[in-house]
Amino acid sequence: MNHRVARVSRARCATFLALRITLALVVLVAPLASEAQQPANPVIGFLNTGSPDRLSHHVRAFRQALGETGYVEGRNVAIEYRWADGQYDRLPALAADLVRRQVAVIVANGPAAPAAKAATATSPIVFVTGVDPVATGLAARLNRPGGNLTGVTTLDVRLGPKLLQVLHESVPAAGVLAALVNPANPASETQSKDLQAAARTLGLQVEIVRASAERDFEAAFATLAQMRAGGLVIASDAFFNSQCDRIAALTLRHALPAISLYRECAAAGSLMSYGTSITDIYTQAGNYTGRILKGEKPADLPVQQATRIELIINLKTAKALGLTIPPAILARADSVIE
Repeated sequence: MNHRVARVSRARCATFLALRITLALVVLVAPLASEAQQPANPVIGFLNTGSPDRLSHHVRAFRQALGETGYVEGRNVAIEYRWADGQYDRLPALAADLVRRQVAVIVANGPAAPAAKAATATSPIVFVTGVDPVATGLAARLNRPGGNLTGVTTLDVRLGPKLLQVLHESVPAAGVLAALVNPANPASETQSKDLQAAARTLGLQVEIVRASAERDFEAAFATLAQMRAGGLVIASDAFFNSQCDRIAALTLRHALPAISLYRECAAAGSLMSYGTSITDIYTQAGNYTGRILKGEKPADLPVQQATRIELIINLKTAKALGLTIPPAILARADSVIE
């Protein structure tokens, strides 16, 4: 009888032990199974013509706006950055790489936008561009872009003649002005023609100087000195925007009054800027990216147009150049850097 009790007791112990092991395995495996069922965080592809060290303020504005839609990098969304460092010929390969990565949205600026469009007809794309997106084929219409693209346009390319006019009013004694144009930019030919037409209207001579890489700047400014140019218009170009510090330093070294589209360039030391805030544009792009991640379709999101134009004058630079800005121009300034 005692043997039977012992065998029953051992059997009960074995059953209890097996039950405890089973429960322990369930406790260990359940979280793993739960994690496996959770979808991975979405990935954004950030395709840019510039370089990260010079455009960090654009990235900050984008991330902040993205965060306001509920997506925070490193927490519930990842961002894959692809920088062309001013080498526009690298854009198609960088765009193709993001498509292979199967990112949820591609954010592309300037000439990067057509490269992204050529790489995919299905992945959502949010563009930031200074050209007319309808005329360049990025969107069918501004209010209903259709397809897989939407974004923000500054229409900066159209402002070239206005930049020339403002510069001429600021340095009226200059008979020869020049324009710095990036030949790698698809809009460069249109920019050059528009500037030369505006110059004829104003009775001025405008010389076109070209640069598409950092190594070109020294030669370009040496050419400007030989021309005895009395002022410089910096044409619309994402690469030039990323080189504001470099260009501003060269204009100061060569005592050359310069006007740019970008507030950032005036802050860096150029004489003035007349255009939209690129930081504001990336804020709008971040908002659209968050909305697309939440399920909205690019085809249904109207292309946003930046309409607020600001005139920024750097009086510190004017003083360094020995210039007196006409009172009429100062009165029109939205902001003055002193």
